[in-house]
Amino acid sequence: MNESAVNEDDGVLLHICSAGEWESARRVGEVRPLSFESIGFVHLSSAKQIHLPANRLFAGRTDLLLLVLDPRQLGAPLRWEPGVPGDPESMLFPHLYGPLPLCAVSAVVPYRPGVDGKFSSPEL
Repeated sequence: MNESAVNEDDGVLLHICSAGEWESARRVGEVRPLSFESIGFVHLSSAKQIHLPANRLFAGRTDLLLLVLDPRQLGAPLRWEPGVPGDPESMLFPHLYGPLPLCAVSAVVPYRPGVDGKFSSPEL
């Protein structure tokens, strides 16, 4: 496991959520996805890899947002770990081992699929 604060690829960390999840997070002061309790971390991605989980988990959805994160404000350990089968073997994904604090969110941008329903890497 590589415990690095910033991916050497591009330095941008992102988290995908729905508009409703973002509104809930704003009320409670942190992002804590449903999967957090069972797996113990928040899934993050770099800008170059965000399309992989987006297409696998959210194909065709139009209600998604990208939370652009300041890695210095995460407040919990960040570990770069392998993804799931089907991801490139050498690719590591950032996992935040704690809730995502709102102070780490530097921007919120809509994330929409193309006309074919597939997501691509965003221009940030």
